[in-house]
Amino acid sequence: MKGVLFDLDGVIADTSVYHFQAWRKLIKIHFNLELPDELEKQTKGVSRTDSLKAILKFLNISVSQEQFNEMTTEKNNIFRNLLASLTPANILPGISELISSLKKNNVKLSLASASLNGPFILEKLQLTKAFDAIADPSKVAAGKPAPDIFIAAAEAINLKPQDCVGIEDSIAGITAINKSGALSVGVGSKTDLKDAKLLFPKTAALNYDQIETAWEKFNLN
Repeated sequence: MKGVLFDLDGVIADTSVYHFQAWRKLIKIHFNLELPDELEKQTKGVSRTDSLKAILKFLNISVSQEQFNEMTTEKNNIFRNLLASLTPANILPGISELISSLKKNNVKLSLASASLNGPFILEKLQLTKAFDAIADPSKVAAGKPAPDIFIAAAEAINLKPQDCVGIEDSIAGITAINKSGALSVGVGSKTDLKDAKLLFPKTAALNYDQIETAWEKFNLN
């Protein structure tokens, strides 16, 4: 295992809840409608543009391209305001320990998040120096479940996806990792993440030795 490609929301910090809070506030402002809980899973790990498309489709609402663009910008402003209080205390259990083990074993770390706020969030968590690279989601052709962001994250640390492990908590993310050729490590339930090659119930359970062993077996096949 030469590199690990990290998702951000729900893996490093639980910022996904802030994303949906921001979407709810935005839709309330513009249409005075409430978003149901079921939409949170559909927008998890998905780009801002694709999330808004899914929400508007669900609500059966059409907007102009200009209004669409304004809404994505407004949503991001709401989201960043919600993140203002983010600190290293918001790093999910087990992640700091895993990062420490990876660094000790000379494994490179790259961020493979659909969020354009990745650098901002890492800075708030004081994790910027721990990462060797951050893939730019604005420069990939397609968002998750397409593999583009994971391929880009591997290339950013001068590795092939096959040399890496990807860690995700979303269905779209696990699909993207598997398509990229990296070993998929899921954090969550077996029901949702049944396609993950290795699964941990929560971040606190993430274990370097288990991941390394799984990667070695994966590359023997």
